[in-house]
Amino acid sequence: MARRRGLSAEDKALWSRIAATAVPMHPARKQAEPIPEPKPLKKPAPAPQAAAPPLAGLRIGAKAGGSGSTRLDLSPPPREALHAQPLRMDHKTHRQMTRGKLVPEARIDLHGMTLAVAQPVLTRFILQARADGRRLVLVITGKGREGGPDAPLPVRPGALRHNVPHWLHMPPLNAVVLQVRPAHRRHGGEGAYYVYLRR
Repeated sequence: MARRRGLSAEDKALWSRIAATAVPMHPARKQAEPIPEPKPLKKPAPAPQAAAPPLAGLRIGAKAGGSGSTRLDLSPPPREALHAQPLRMDHKTHRQMTRGKLVPEARIDLHGMTLAVAQPVLTRFILQARADGRRLVLVITGKGREGGPDAPLPVRPGALRHNVPHWLHMPPLNAVVLQVRPAHRRHGGEGAYYVYLRR
């Protein structure tokens, strides 16, 4: 294997003459200035908070007064919830029904039943009324009464009154029920519902 020999003196002289005439392809670039670090943002001074008004009659360590039956019920009353639903039935018939001018073709009284007993009874009644070709039926729930301060759990008054509209809008009844509205005073008022069935 031949040994590589270095450049001769003649070659070195030739190379240095060529290098002296060479022009760089890219002129020397300016070095980019370093990017200054961002200044930390100044936190806005907190707004002065107004002192909370003292609560009248409240002392730390004092026992709560009153009946002890504070109620927090965020769901709207059944009457408001039903009136918020869109009108699906004939407007004129609806007006006559809500004014108590239409006579219900059948009625059921769930008053006094437990929720577990009332739901299947209501389901049977509505499906039978639909099979019999009836259009307007009356479902009586009663207004319900307060549980009282000694009740073991907070109970919403009128459990049937609150649950019946939900049951009527759930399967299988939602397929046969067209409209649900609170009854007129002559048919039970807030303790009863008109249920208008589909054809």
